[in-house]
Amino acid sequence: MLSQACKDSLLGMYYLASLPVRRHADSRRAAAGEAPVMTLFYHRVADEHPNGWTIPLEAFKEQINWVRERYKIVSLVEAQQRIARGVNREPVVCITFDDGYADNCRTALPWLIDEGVPATYFVSTHHVLHGKSFQHDVEAGQPLAPNTPEQIRQLADAGIDIGAHTRSHIDLGAVEDEQTLHDEIVGSKHDLETLIDQPVRYFAFPFGLPQNMSEAAFRMAFNAGFWGVCSAYGGYNLPGDDPFHIQRIHGDPHWAQFRNWMTVDPRKLHGVERYRAGDYRLGF
Repeated sequence: MLSQACKDSLLGMYYLASLPVRRHADSRRAAAGEAPVMTLFYHRVADEHPNGWTIPLEAFKEQINWVRERYKIVSLVEAQQRIARGVNREPVVCITFDDGYADNCRTALPWLIDEGVPATYFVSTHHVLHGKSFQHDVEAGQPLAPNTPEQIRQLADAGIDIGAHTRSHIDLGAVEDEQTLHDEIVGSKHDLETLIDQPVRYFAFPFGLPQNMSEAAFRMAFNAGFWGVCSAYGGYNLPGDDPFHIQRIHGDPHWAQFRNWMTVDPRKLHGVERYRAGDYRLGF
């Protein structure tokens, strides 16, 4: 099996070899109004207790600064508007976080706020309201602290868009009971709106792979009044796509993978099959 360093090296060579083609394709798409809308997602920004869902602080800042030098960073609302219009002449990027880790409030989120970078922060409400560590952290032997209710209120007051991520970080793809779906999706929205006294407009599926979603969950989210839902299996959002479903790209700490995704890998542009659970057109 290839080591991560070897994989990064091979991917770096592929990136450099395909860069002239990518740049030409970028210009062609922009001229045709087909520039993609890209959405990044992170979980935890910290230098302590590294794991597969943590990125070091300096690496995170380096990624955000790299993005800012090349693209406009926009809110999810503006991203949806660009998708819905069916014409987008400049590639843009959204920044999102999942779960709700207290460590993010130490430096990463204050830095984004100070820099004026818009972001949407998805949290699982039972973990926040009851101070309960996530099961995947417990199983890894490192129960990390979730955000506190006061931190979420402060983020909302500072302009961070707070989104719902279920109540218990459950795999919704395995849920068939309508009451459970309602409790996890609609209940998390109500929890957050009560906590921050602001509308909660967006929902992100825990785990976010196609098998972790369902048509019933999409319908529940739409009927609950969410403006959009986010997945997490990669993929670009193109003008004319259904703007209710926003595909996201992982903010991978491996620089080669991050840069490859963010410069629109031609293999992934049409090679990632979009999960379709119906067409939920919104009034943009």
